[in-house]
Amino acid sequence: MTRIDLSPLYRSSIGFDRMGSLLDSALRSEKTASGYPPYDIEVRGDNQYAITLAVAGFKQSELDIQVEKGVLTVRGKKDEDESARNYLYQGIANRAFERKFNLADHVEVSDADLNNGLLTVNLVKEIPDAMKPKSISINLSGNVLEHQSDKEKAA
Repeated sequence: MTRIDLSPLYRSSIGFDRMGSLLDSALRSEKTASGYPPYDIEVRGDNQYAITLAVAGFKQSELDIQVEKGVLTVRGKKDEDESARNYLYQGIANRAFERKFNLADHVEVSDADLNNGLLTVNLVKEIPDAMKPKSISINLSGNVLEHQSDKEKAA
């Protein structure tokens, strides 16, 4: 197994200690993943993404989408087929599946659509106001100097 040394990153970055375990997990899951069902990950805008899975033959009631602790899990399990079918050849997969996707901080599932055998899970990255850039005041010899934005100066 390939190990990646991230110690140079840790010397100058704060809060990225989770990255090592994410990379290890990704490398491990790539080796064990079955490749079913196939999927695409698409960037649709600055903060919008979509994951599309090919789930031909699955009904909406046979699919389950969950998000827990930053992991999106998509599962499919076929209902029991009550009619006895006699196939000469069966090329359409009816097996159950589970696909997991690690989501970055502040990435949320907005909705999901099932159309023509494709399940599309739409994602959006919403950065909270508390995480957006803000001005910090600088104290100088007991006086407070403030850096004001253009909006504050106009007010």
